[in-house]
Amino acid sequence: MSERPPTARTPTERYTTGMDTRRRVLGDAHVDRAEACKSDFDAPFQTLITEGAWGTVWASDAISPRERSMLTLALLAATGNFEEIPMHIRATARTGASQSDVIEAFQHVAIYAGVPRANHAIRLAKETYAEMEAEA
Repeated sequence: MSERPPTARTPTERYTTGMDTRRRVLGDAHVDRAEACKSDFDAPFQTLITEGAWGTVWASDAISPRERSMLTLALLAATGNFEEIPMHIRATARTGASQSDVIEAFQHVAIYAGVPRANHAIRLAKETYAEMEAEA
């Protein structure tokens, strides 16, 4: 199921692929919530990330979804973009990245980008895994 971008134009193949990939990785409930919050103001941005991030990068089969999850989590932590870490921890349930994979990625962050960033990412991961377990 693919939503139409909030413009007068027809959805591109990349947009359609992006929505399908986004749903596969993040789950329908997450995407439905995000779509419900979309407004005319941020619709162009949402189309950009759907086509670029989800329709191009995440849709590529050059590396596995598991590897892409690990890279994404490491990059988010290394650059201090902590807000999206819980969302991507939740996505590991669908991408196949294990808790062991995630801690390995964050250990790389500690060595190459700094212990405080890795420590914060690990705390967020632990909290999110606990929430996921409680929800199961």
